[in-house]
Amino acid sequence: MTIEHEVPLSESQIAVHWREEGYYSPTPKFIGQANASDPDILARFAEDRFPECFNEYAELLTWDSYWHTILDTSNPPFWKWFTGGRLNACYNCVDRHLAADRNKAALVWVPEPEDEATVVITYQELFRRVNEFAALLRDHCGLTAGDRVTFHLPMVPELPVAMLACARLGAVHSEVFGGFSGTACGGRIADSGSRVLVTMDSYYRNGQLVDHKAKADEAVAEAARQGQPVDQVLVFRRYPGRYSSPTPMVDGRDVFVEDVLASYRGQAVAPVPMPADGPLFLMYTSGTTGRPKGCVHSTGGYLAYVAGTSKYYQDIHPQDTYWCCADIGWITGHSYIVYGPLALGTTSVLYEGAPTYPDPGRCWRIAERLGVTIFHTAPTTIRMLRKLGPDEPARYDYHFKHMTTVGEPIEPEVWRWYHQTVGKGEAVVVDTWWQTETGGFLGSTLPALHPMKPGSCGPGALGIYPVIYDENGDTVEPGSGRAGNICIRNPWPGVFEGIWGQPERFVDTYYRKYCRNPESKDWHDWPYFAGDGAVQAEDGYFRILGRVDDVINVAGHRLGTKELESACLTVEEVAEAAAVPVIDEERGRAVEMYVSLKPGFSPSPEIENKVTTAIDREIGKIARPKHVWIVSDMPKTRSGKIMRRVIAGISNFSDVGDVSTLANPEVVDDIRHRIQRSKLDHGEVPRQLTRQEAEEIESFGVAE
Repeated sequence: MTIEHEVPLSESQIAVHWREEGYYSPTPKFIGQANASDPDILARFAEDRFPECFNEYAELLTWDSYWHTILDTSNPPFWKWFTGGRLNACYNCVDRHLAADRNKAALVWVPEPEDEATVVITYQELFRRVNEFAALLRDHCGLTAGDRVTFHLPMVPELPVAMLACARLGAVHSEVFGGFSGTACGGRIADSGSRVLVTMDSYYRNGQLVDHKAKADEAVAEAARQGQPVDQVLVFRRYPGRYSSPTPMVDGRDVFVEDVLASYRGQAVAPVPMPADGPLFLMYTSGTTGRPKGCVHSTGGYLAYVAGTSKYYQDIHPQDTYWCCADIGWITGHSYIVYGPLALGTTSVLYEGAPTYPDPGRCWRIAERLGVTIFHTAPTTIRMLRKLGPDEPARYDYHFKHMTTVGEPIEPEVWRWYHQTVGKGEAVVVDTWWQTETGGFLGSTLPALHPMKPGSCGPGALGIYPVIYDENGDTVEPGSGRAGNICIRNPWPGVFEGIWGQPERFVDTYYRKYCRNPESKDWHDWPYFAGDGAVQAEDGYFRILGRVDDVINVAGHRLGTKELESACLTVEEVAEAAAVPVIDEERGRAVEMYVSLKPGFSPSPEIENKVTTAIDREIGKIARPKHVWIVSDMPKTRSGKIMRRVIAGISNFSDVGDVSTLANPEVVDDIRHRIQRSKLDHGEVPRQLTRQEAEEIESFGVAE
């Protein structure tokens, strides 16, 4: 049924109009082989077993010494897990697999150019590479446990090697997504206090060999401007023995890794036993404004959590060939390309380039050739593949048993294509909800035990106890039809331990809002505020509505962008949709929809009308868009996310901000010229926005 005007809403509440979807069941074949097929696991992780239930995850690892306290709550909300225990993350991901599986593939790297050979790195070869690079970092760079190292590396094997080498030494690594600018990298270097930058000369993206070394010079200059000197820049070469960047090396600062590495051939470095609650890495997540947040993830709690969720939610077995088609520069890549899969001793695939290069069949060719059994990607990629090659999966003889979606809510129409066309009706779909800060999955169906429901991530993950609160801190009951702020009532091992150098910001951003007693050391008084809106159905499944800051308030009705975009995708011709707010004199804010079409369809007033009708039908006339703009493509980040702040700026005749780092900056001027010209032709005269209005538009769609 459609929930529309049945529930009266206050100004502070988000309107919910979702239609409940039907269930899809896993196949008997999947259930028969699943790691979590016994319903008893749900009882083992019930709230009355917390926190002892997480011993089950910790016991998946090898420990140098065991913990004396499972959960230390003495300094809330700076929770510490497995206190007193010691272990080494690199040892758990590499060394302990050598006895039985030294000749098994740990990493399979696929270069973007299809005429270049795939690189297979066995666990024995990974052990050698990691040890040699660890020796270089220790002896050449002088790094020891606790030192921070910044990486600005693309999707190449050198990245997981460098991560594991730091983990072996106890050094704290901070990888900056390769698509970020040198300036963004420099800010993160300065914040973390890194003196060493590890980078690469070049890499492939969409058929182009990109000059990456130029960003290193920008990064070092920006770090210096912020008061942090960089002593050494270690440069890997995309092609050994050949420098592929026009940017010159800097004498006395820059060195080619392979030249220095020659002195460390065959060296072994003993893994340093690290405190379970000691830092493993920093992962930066940007706020809408101000200083980036360096999320500190621990060694023991984090590694236990990603190993456990990889086993039970990803259903990873050692014999699987697992491909997470994400970038290691994001938390997804850290948790579910490197640390989780390697801790379980499986084979993890890395792909260098764009998933649609040279054509939208590329992913399925890779999957067919490598025998991939588990596929993991984001809704942005799924929508792009559906748009550019809706029939491509049928051309290839691959068979996934399991598929994950991660990063943002997936619309039901896109979910069904993913399940039926990509998964060929055989694979389970695990729709996950989590964040950089959480380390691993928070909401998801347990694939052999819970039926799937398009658009819903499912219940809380094992040992996770979510709740929805309204603005007053009152619980929003399941099945009420009301939305609110989704929070987690309890700590969990994967949760980050703080923001690097900003303890007050950590408390203020994630815990202050719903803290019942700032003096309490009882974890029940410190719910984690995720910053996402959600609604919970009677069956306990959660539907994530997106960031609470990305709600459009139309005449007092707070509309979630994901509902609006999902309604658009019920139109057959529409491939992608983005909802943005426009300042409106009568209603305060109005909705404008941007859509792009599937191949073979041309823009027309009929399609615009179909989009409007779909929104009327799925949500109601209150959400009817002021305009529907059909565009050839959306402005997107390198990872495929639509930059809603850019099109919001266009719709409001305001500044679109920096577009130089977009994957397709050329579309911005084309969209701006056409949309703004059309508005002016129809008498929509732009007015000067107030500072508050301008800040709202500039920050729209920029997730914390």
